[in-house]
Amino acid sequence: MSQGRPRPAGGRLVRGLPALASVAGAILLWEIYVRLSGISPLVLPAPSRVIEQMGVNRALLWENTLPTLSATLTGFAFSVSIAFALSVALDFLPKLRRALFPIFVVSQTLPLVAIAPLAVLWFGFGLTPKILLVALVTFFPMLVALVDGYESTDPEIETLMRSMGASRWKVFRAARFPSAMPYFFAGLRISITYAVVAAIFSEYVGARAGLGIVILNAKNSFRPDLMLAAVVVSSTLTLVLFGVSALLQRALLRWREAGQTR
Repeated sequence: MSQGRPRPAGGRLVRGLPALASVAGAILLWEIYVRLSGISPLVLPAPSRVIEQMGVNRALLWENTLPTLSATLTGFAFSVSIAFALSVALDFLPKLRRALFPIFVVSQTLPLVAIAPLAVLWFGFGLTPKILLVALVTFFPMLVALVDGYESTDPEIETLMRSMGASRWKVFRAARFPSAMPYFFAGLRISITYAVVAAIFSEYVGARAGLGIVILNAKNSFRPDLMLAAVVVSSTLTLVLFGVSALLQRALLRWREAGQTR
């Protein structure tokens, strides 16, 4: 089937050109405005100055990127594990879903700006508060995506499997779980972007190292060029993790298609 074939790299590059052109145009206009307006670099540094600071402070940025990446991946892995376990429990126990879902919704209404300092106060400046904050921000989109994915299963397939004597667990493993995979990866791509933001915010509130600390120190030192350099690194980190999740989805779907054709 032609739908399962990977698209040529050249085609993907062509589709990405408008976005790249838009970003390049915005950066160019930014550079021109700063140079022509004479605005102080303490207010708005030019993109060229931000790139220069990325080079000058590359060691500092790299050293602080690793703690942020560690907190992001650890917290996100914990979040995905909790979301998957809860989604299975809610799928098998509808009454539990009706009891717990309102609590999960309320948890997403809690302001992070208030929860983050409390987490640091309760758990210190180590990795634990960062993991908990990343999980708090990211687990609900993953949970909703998985639950909705289970519900998208074709009822006729479930009826057929049950008529053939399949157990509830076998129906889940062979029908409901595979149906949830597209939803799972959609939630994964959304949540991973939140994970980086949550990790940096938790560092901003209280940590010993990380991009959040770089941004905080640069702000206190009136260094918007270094602040923006750290922001560029964090954005790049987010885009890389988003791309990895997309590649993981493609690899898994190809593996499933290969297994089905054997």
